[in-house]
Amino acid sequence: MLFAYLLARIEADAAGRAFAAYGGVYITASLGWLWLVEDTQPDRWDLLGALICLGGATVILFAPRVA
Repeated sequence: MLFAYLLARIEADAAGRAFAAYGGVYITASLGWLWLVEDTQPDRWDLLGALICLGGATVILFAPRVA
């Protein structure tokens, strides 16, 4: 719900970019669910994949743009 609220508050031309970056956050949250709810500890490949996705989300959100 917090993400939907924050997405609604972003300028229209940047909302798609924020939504694309959400993928990295969703993957990381899914691994948290795996660990906390399903009681299955993510392995190193899960964690590496999540870090790669969060890195991509960071690039999408914070890369310098030409105005």
